[in-house]
Amino acid sequence: MRVNLGEQLQKLREEKKMSREELAGEMNVSRQAVYKWENNKGYPDIENLIKLSELYNVMLDELIKGDQSFQSKIAIDRKKSEDFSDPGFVVGIILVFAGLFLDLGKFSAGVTILGFLTMFFYEDLMRTFWSIKRVFQEGR
Repeated sequence: MRVNLGEQLQKLREEKKMSREELAGEMNVSRQAVYKWENNKGYPDIENLIKLSELYNVMLDELIKGDQSFQSKIAIDRKKSEDFSDPGFVVGIILVFAGLFLDLGKFSAGVTILGFLTMFFYEDLMRTFWSIKRVFQEGR
């Protein structure tokens, strides 16, 4: 019999003799987030899945194998390294050209550097932004 992710997470937490509040504290999430995971009203992100697998001492694939609906929601990023349609590349190249070709005085070098940084670190910036946003939303 296949067990869905929520049931499995609840079973593993109970085997560890942890309350939802204790698990939430350990995971650095809200008690409501744990409730949603265990009742299949939401899914943990990949970072939290990894933490859960380490906390419960189970393999990551053991957690997700039984839940077909969760497996279908997992998006695998198959980004090409030469993808010039990436928003970070586009925004970065615009900033580089603005810094190089517009007369911005003292700001030209800064805008050019910002453009290069955006091109190379856009995904990291966005990941950080969304993490901070998630923390603020869970804190409400």
